[in-house]
Amino acid sequence: MMTLLAYAGAALAEIAGCFAFWAWLRLGRSAWWALPGIASLVAFAGLLTLVDSPAAGRAFAAYGGVYVAASILWLWLAEGQRPDRWDLGGSTLCLAGTAIILLGRRG
Repeated sequence: MMTLLAYAGAALAEIAGCFAFWAWLRLGRSAWWALPGIASLVAFAGLLTLVDSPAAGRAFAAYGGVYVAASILWLWLAEGQRPDRWDLGGSTLCLAGTAIILLGRRG
């Protein structure tokens, strides 16, 4: 459960941090947007360290699927663009990969 909460928090923090830079550099918002963006990206990195995994690479790889699905959710909720079937299918496939990485038996 802690892993799922860490991944969800990390995804929100990473997407918010990246969006702050997007808003500044692509949408013409103030450069001040970079400050909360940096704070969010620092929080993102910290949250990933809470994942129970002996290997950072495996934790990061499993997180990738969560990030993709969360990004599609951001697209819908924050940007007001409804995901299409390709968005949903792709994010479902990524979450399946996350489950395989997290739940796979290690020998």
